[in-house]
Amino acid sequence: MQTADTLVEHVILLDQDGREIGTAPKESVHGADTSFHLAFSCYVFNDLGEVLMTRRALGKKAWPGVWTNSFCGHPLPAEPLTAAVTRRARFELGLDISAISVALPLFRYRATDSFGTVENELCPVYVATTSAEPEPNPREVMEYRWADPTTLRGAVRDAPWAFSPWLVLQVQELDRFRA
Repeated sequence: MQTADTLVEHVILLDQDGREIGTAPKESVHGADTSFHLAFSCYVFNDLGEVLMTRRALGKKAWPGVWTNSFCGHPLPAEPLTAAVTRRARFELGLDISAISVALPLFRYRATDSFGTVENELCPVYVATTSAEPEPNPREVMEYRWADPTTLRGAVRDAPWAFSPWLVLQVQELDRFRA
């Protein structure tokens, strides 16, 4: 019998036009030859207009210990993207989020970390709000900070190497980070 801990998570594989062509175990698509697949990023804002930044846990396969957006993830096969965003907010940060909306529906990127792990994703970018403080899952997030969006944009411009490559690209495109 499979439990939640033994279930194999699958991701949705895509062709270069973004059409679904199948699924594969998540662990099989994050390596040196990563298949193009569907993911998402989310930026969570609090009542003060600050954005939640997280530092990826050291046990993460890709970009361990790097500062990034609030959270990322992959929708399960047949799972609506907003449901996946809600699920990951609870799993990674213990947060209930609201006002979920897509800000960059067609964002895509390919990047390779220092260990050779490739990310190759169609990654719609969402924004959401919360009035709660995170309770991070230590297997996902090692620390977090609330940041002023304009200050974050400046930090990304001045030290892009300190952040995940997707955050660097997304902050350049998101209206919420413009002064």
